[in-house]
Amino acid sequence: MPYDPSLPLPNSPLESQVIRDQLQALFNLINNIVTVTAAQVDSVTTLPPGLPAGATVSVTGHTLSFGFELPQGPQGPPFSSAVVDAVNTVDPGTPAAVSLSFDGANVRFTFDIPKGDSGNDGGVGPQGIQGYQGPPGEVTNAQLDNAITGVLNASSNISNTVSALNQSADNSYNPAQMQDVLNKLDELIQTLRR
Repeated sequence: MPYDPSLPLPNSPLESQVIRDQLQALFNLINNIVTVTAAQVDSVTTLPPGLPAGATVSVTGHTLSFGFELPQGPQGPPFSSAVVDAVNTVDPGTPAAVSLSFDGANVRFTFDIPKGDSGNDGGVGPQGIQGYQGPPGEVTNAQLDNAITGVLNASSNISNTVSALNQSADNSYNPAQMQDVLNKLDELIQTLRR
């Protein structure tokens, strides 16, 4: 017997069978509630620019599955150059570090290079053997810019393996919220392709 919210009737004498049937029906309803224990993205497809973004969702067993369709965004401006803002000398034993930022046109670098070991006068360890004399002079900014540009150009192709996003939204969800998620994902993909 299915659950009937109108039973027992108002002012009717209580009958144990009616109450028992109602409780059994509620028990069956509770046992049939699906519990989601996992979520996964089944597909992400790129749509041509101008088409609306979309998403689908389904439940199979205990898994919530998503599919996304995201339109391509406009091509952003490529950066024009790399700039070294600073090269700092840090204490011996401190790890070397590089910080990187993008100001919309330039990739900007700051390098932290540890000071070399000073030998037996309080350094961090024994002094190493004398190395071969290197060529005189320093690296010019143009040489450094060319080297950095080569590395950046080679690494920019990594994001080209991201597949296209071609799906539409399921109207049972908040479209504005889903659009925000889709726009952010599209922004990430476009940024990685620069």
